[in-house]
Amino acid sequence: MSTHMQYTTLPGTDLVVSTVSLGCNNFGSRIDAQESRAVVDAAFEHGITFFDTADVYTTGESEKILGAALAGRREDAVIATKFGAPMSETERGSAPDYVRQACDASLRRLGVDHIDLYYQHAPDPSVPIEDTLGALDELVRAGKVRHVACSNSSPEQIDRATQASTEGALPRFVAAQIEWNLLERGVEAEIVPACERGNLAVIPYYPLAAGLLTGKYRRNTEFPKGSRFDKSEYFAATATEEALTRVEDLLSLASKLDRQLSELAVAWLDAKPQVASVLIGSSTPAQVARNVSHLRRPLDEDELAMIDDFLEGR
Repeated sequence: MSTHMQYTTLPGTDLVVSTVSLGCNNFGSRIDAQESRAVVDAAFEHGITFFDTADVYTTGESEKILGAALAGRREDAVIATKFGAPMSETERGSAPDYVRQACDASLRRLGVDHIDLYYQHAPDPSVPIEDTLGALDELVRAGKVRHVACSNSSPEQIDRATQASTEGALPRFVAAQIEWNLLERGVEAEIVPACERGNLAVIPYYPLAAGLLTGKYRRNTEFPKGSRFDKSEYFAATATEEALTRVEDLLSLASKLDRQLSELAVAWLDAKPQVASVLIGSSTPAQVARNVSHLRRPLDEDELAMIDDFLEGR
């Protein structure tokens, strides 16, 4: 068991989560069931107890693989999964009937009797949030879901959901997953404050900017064959000249602080008071160990001030 891991309780709940969580979106796609099991084993070994998946990841295979890997140690894990992203033309969204259907399907795939944290994967403008929260309330009352959360929501949507929960005595979103890292800080202006107003914990994803903040991708070099930047137009579009120049500047800053860039990126998020757990995917046990090691030396006030000065100076 890791001595570096810390744990925190999500606000207004009894869910105790590790401050690094394991993203399982690679399960069944980039890595098979056996490799995924090794990653889960390594996560437990290094103190990770918070596992994040979604029904849409590899069309349900990620949930199946995670559930099998957690067999016999379910009580040691906090499981988060999500609904709403398109599984098919008819299986999508946040209409009450579909929310109930999606939850039952996730429970079957995971092989569990309840989900600890159930996310709305993305807002559904076609369905009033009161209706979605009403369906989630039924699931909580039935014991199928312990707590609910949101992902990829705007500040207005977070505020509206918080208001609807209060006015309707419905379950409130206790956490929000948002993209937040040293290269993507737009959430700091409005989304993070909305989470603070509603007492939602922040769970940042892509803390390493899909790999850019590892420092292994540099300007004027081709992306390695098979990497996500080579295979995905979406990720390739994020690796702009400006972003890669910024990475080089951040590498210089990390060197001045005697840190690896990836360590700096994770520790910077971990130091944010709004952040409960930094969500990081891993494809190998070695990656798990490396990601957890980034918490070994928390950033001190002087280091945080240097980072803030750097970020505000750009």
